[in-house]
Amino acid sequence: MIGCWVQTQVAMVCEKLAQDPKLQGGYNAMGFSQGAQFLRAVAQRCPNPPMKTLISVGGQHQGVYGFPRCPGETSKICDYIREALNTGAYNDWIQKHLVQAEYWHDPLNDDLYKKHSLFLADINQERGVNETYKKNLQMLEKFVMVKFLQDSVVDPVDTEWFGFLKTGQAKETETLQESVLYKEDRLGLAAMDKAGKLVFLKTEGDHLQFTREWFVDNLIPFLRS
Repeated sequence: MIGCWVQTQVAMVCEKLAQDPKLQGGYNAMGFSQGAQFLRAVAQRCPNPPMKTLISVGGQHQGVYGFPRCPGETSKICDYIREALNTGAYNDWIQKHLVQAEYWHDPLNDDLYKKHSLFLADINQERGVNETYKKNLQMLEKFVMVKFLQDSVVDPVDTEWFGFLKTGQAKETETLQESVLYKEDRLGLAAMDKAGKLVFLKTEGDHLQFTREWFVDNLIPFLRS
C-alpha cells in the first residue's frame, strides 16, 4: 500500500491530529463526498485522539460503479465507459496514483476488486477482518450518513447510505442491512445500528446541494454534542 495517494493522505492527517493538543479530548468530523470515506479510514486507523461523531455528506462508502451524470442502467454509452474504466481501474499504478480508482467498485468482477483495490477493499474489511479497524469504528458515538435523493454524480446513490449493487450484476441494489458486510458484521456496523449509533439522513437535490437551513437544522446539532 506504500505510495497509494489516499493511504498517504490518511496517514498525514492522523499524524496532524495526534499532534494537536486541542483535540486530545476528542473531536467531531465532517466529510464531503469522497472526503467522507477518507475520514472513515481515519476513524478506523487512528483512535488517538478519538473521533466522536463522523458526518458523511454524500460519501461513497461502498465505492462507485458509474460515471458522474451518466445513467448507466439506461444508456449503452455509460456501459462502454464502465468497461473502459474496468480495464484500468485495478492496475497497480493507477490504484496508487488516481484517487477515484481507489474507491472504484466493480460488482461484476468481485474477486478482482477484492484483490487489487488498495484502499476501499481494505477499510471495508473485504480481504479479512482487522479487529482493530472494527473496534476503532465502534468507538464513534454517532456515524451520520447523508443521501442526496436527486444525486446525478454518485452511482449508485445507495453507497451514500453504505448500500451498493448486488454482487454479480449492475442493476439491482441492496441496502447496508441486506449486505454481507452487515450480516457478518465485518465493520461492527450491525452492532452500531442496534445501539442507535447509525443515523441515516436524506435531502432533496443533486450531489452536495442543500440549503443553509437544512444544514443548520439537521447537521449542526451533531457537532454540538
